[in-house]
Amino acid sequence: MTIFTFLFFTALVGVITWILTRKDDHGTSTGYFLAGRTLTGGYIAGSLLLTNLSTEQLVGLNGAAFTDGIAVMAWEVIAGASLVLMALYFLPKYLRSGIATIPQFLELRFDARTRAITSFIFILAYAAILLPIILYTGAIGLMGILDLKSLTGIESETALLWIMVWFIGIVGSIYAIFGGLRTVAVSDTINGFGLLVGGVVILVLGLNAVGDGGMLEGLRTLAEAHPEKFNSIGSDTSSVPFSTLFTGVLLLNLFYWTTNQQIIQRTFGASSLAEGQRGVLIAGIFKVLAPLVLVLPGIIAFHLYADREGFRPDHAYGTLVSDVLPSWLAGFFAAVMVGAILSSFNSALNSTATLFSLGVYQNLFPRGAVDDAKVIQNGKLVGTLLAIASMSTAPLLAGQESIFGYLQKMNGLYFIPIFAVVLAGFLFKRADALAANLSLAGGCGILILGYFVPPFSEWAKEVHDFHFLGIVFAALMLFQFLMSKIRPRERDWEHKYTGDVDLTPWKWARPIGLGIVLFVLVIYLAFADFSVL
Repeated sequence: MTIFTFLFFTALVGVITWILTRKDDHGTSTGYFLAGRTLTGGYIAGSLLLTNLSTEQLVGLNGAAFTDGIAVMAWEVIAGASLVLMALYFLPKYLRSGIATIPQFLELRFDARTRAITSFIFILAYAAILLPIILYTGAIGLMGILDLKSLTGIESETALLWIMVWFIGIVGSIYAIFGGLRTVAVSDTINGFGLLVGGVVILVLGLNAVGDGGMLEGLRTLAEAHPEKFNSIGSDTSSVPFSTLFTGVLLLNLFYWTTNQQIIQRTFGASSLAEGQRGVLIAGIFKVLAPLVLVLPGIIAFHLYADREGFRPDHAYGTLVSDVLPSWLAGFFAAVMVGAILSSFNSALNSTATLFSLGVYQNLFPRGAVDDAKVIQNGKLVGTLLAIASMSTAPLLAGQESIFGYLQKMNGLYFIPIFAVVLAGFLFKRADALAANLSLAGGCGILILGYFVPPFSEWAKEVHDFHFLGIVFAALMLFQFLMSKIRPRERDWEHKYTGDVDLTPWKWARPIGLGIVLFVLVIYLAFADFSVL
């Protein structure tokens, strides 16, 4: 029954997506990479959420909550505030430029060399860090939910891991490589609804299991048995100490939701600024509520499984789902989990193909010398090669103590320099290309030293990795500011409007944005116990 429902719901999403997108324009760059600039708020919100909400979140963040409690909700609720900044400040500027990629904006702001460096950094980071982690966490989550050892009779966890990684990778590649951005967005939205329903069901059933049949009783039992798990303020030993909320954690969130090509590409496909803002802010509302699905189940798993010898935190969510869901529902949830995994995987793959095709390949030839068909064909080829490479390396991640912590640490290597350059491009009108290019190359180099090369890495650990990210970001911003005074452009940079998108803002954007920020503050204060500091 589990396998049948899993295959049925997986196939159903594929069929519905095909029906809705079969007449789309996949033959032009705008149609393939930007969904023809036709995305409305609902599709943008659904795609933003599901691209983010994958197994590195479900498995990784619940695993972190198993160890550290609700303090790890910082990754979600601060994301809500970051999306407000995206909607009100960054998105109007991006749509004004009519861009398809962040490196394209940096070429408009600085020069072609800046675009090439940024494209190279993005492509390398997605191929070496993001894609393998998505596949690995997806395979681990499905192995637990479907109890594949029992269902398949394969006892070797390593063999199962390889099989699931290649299954997810092949299906995800079909969506991303042959469908384009709108196919990704539509399938994201369908799966997002299923994942939301499934996540709430697991929360309810998990609380019932703790409270002997009652949700409120289950919540009361958790709070009484583990009060230390319900403190929003992380101690110095937590994976998210409170002080890091104002340095590395904040910066990683800001980059992720305002500058990360994989995430914000669907906002570039908005039919108007109003629709883009509506989609981004709807996503922000769901992000501040996300700890119910992404954090609380980890605490439930701690209550149920902490006494098991050798139990690993990253197995918490899969084990809980397997234990509390009936077989037919387990198949349904595994299907939407696959959808979530595919969403993150195919979005990263689509973004990488976009970055290569529009940022590297197209620039190898004089303007107009290569047609759209050739650009798309080469994008698909690069996507295929990257998919094969990531499927071959993902199982090698087995053995990491905290896959979510590993992901955030590795993300810092490229998040911080790119975000610093984009922000300086907006703020410092006289900053020039030399300062930007030195910041990109130098920032990545400094972070690599701080992560991997003693004695720099020992010092970075002493101040905490996230504080180290904040220090590097501040240094890069100061450097670019000073260069804008010492070696300024001849004249202020003029941000020209291309006319590609209607820039009339959504009338509710500011009130809803303010409401999200206030709600974040209320959540923190409601669960704060500063005595741990």
